[in-house]
Amino acid sequence: MDDAVDSGGIEVIIQNEEDKTAPRCPHGPALLFEKTGNGEEKGRRFYACSACRDRKDCNFFQWADEKISEARMLAREEQNRSKMPLFSHQEYKFVSLPLEQRRFCVDCQLLILPEERATHAKHKALSEDTTVQRLKRPSLLLCPLDNKKSNAQYLFADRSCHFLLDMLLGLGFQKILCVGTPRLHEVIKLRNMKGKSPKMKSLLLDIDYRYCQFYGQDEFCRYNMFNHHFFDDEEAVTFFQGFLREEEGAKVVMITDPPFGGLVKPLANSFSQMAITWKNQNKGQMPMIWIFPYFFESRILECFPSFSMLDYQVDYDNHPLYKHGKTGRKQSPVRLFTNLSPKDIILPEDEGYRFCSVCERYVSAGNKHCPKCDTCPSKDGREWRHCDECGRCVKPSWRHCSSCGHCALPDHPCGQSQTGCFNCGSQKHKLRTCPKKHNKRFSE
Repeated sequence: MDDAVDSGGIEVIIQNEEDKTAPRCPHGPALLFEKTGNGEEKGRRFYACSACRDRKDCNFFQWADEKISEARMLAREEQNRSKMPLFSHQEYKFVSLPLEQRRFCVDCQLLILPEERATHAKHKALSEDTTVQRLKRPSLLLCPLDNKKSNAQYLFADRSCHFLLDMLLGLGFQKILCVGTPRLHEVIKLRNMKGKSPKMKSLLLDIDYRYCQFYGQDEFCRYNMFNHHFFDDEEAVTFFQGFLREEEGAKVVMITDPPFGGLVKPLANSFSQMAITWKNQNKGQMPMIWIFPYFFESRILECFPSFSMLDYQVDYDNHPLYKHGKTGRKQSPVRLFTNLSPKDIILPEDEGYRFCSVCERYVSAGNKHCPKCDTCPSKDGREWRHCDECGRCVKPSWRHCSSCGHCALPDHPCGQSQTGCFNCGSQKHKLRTCPKKHNKRFSE
């Protein structure tokens, strides 16, 4: 994997899939980074947690050239064991209990066995109505994890789930590999039970061990998408490989919805490893849909040049901003990136999407075709305008600046050297730590 620079331009991540000596933290093999400073051609390398970019969540750190004593290695192994779930996937027996014996502790976020009730007796949030229907929707029982840099769980709204599944059924897919999409996996199972649409098989790969309580090993594998690590090792890998095998014409597609704060290139490396596994068993390239904000388009296309970004706006139940029906700058920025043919993906016309015969793809209502650019240029759902001086279309709020020689926001830091923050122009911080980043850069 090529080197990848993080959003601040300070740390360089180097992902080498051949490195079998990487130290491990509770989230699996660590990633190798390189610390660089101003004017330094090469910095010192170090290992850090693959899943957590904030050391408050996982403080693992080791210089790459550092020699680790045996005592420290043993202490690390003990700490890793202490962070593991209380039960293995095979040990969860809750789903086999009679209905009247089923209990869910909201405080601990655990399904509890009869012999464990005394331990949870003082917990004020002990649910006694864990019915079959509630167990079918674990995403409504579990409190979503909310760290956007590691395991943020923004759950698809049912609208987006049903659109994705109807679209994939129309394209002939019967098996869905759900990578970090627990709500989609859940809706697939619900649709199968209702029997109103053709049955689909799904396998959920997710780092949240709590789903072990609800799904068997043939339905869920605990997985870290930042380092392609299966926590149950060979057994989980066997289920994964078997699911990818297209037998009796059952077409497979991978859908992933990573945390938006995660680094793109480690994710791309993991998905590439999946594609290699798929190719070893099937012909052609693995069909993939990567769900991510549109402003990561250049980074994703750098890793997967065959991908296209679609105009469909994905919305979430538990995100304060990414909701369906909003207009202007408040529209959801989350899009579909895929190696499927854009012209074959029909977007819902009742939501304003229409087919552009020139671009041969469906576009949003505000995305007008520009004859000068020969494309439908809008990324954010609004109608963009063509700037003759720049020779391209730009956001409607941007104006051409003759001093800078390009379009920008009217209040941009005109003429200043962009060595500091590319968002607000301050020389005191980088884009990564800009306090105005979420308010301005991706919405104006």
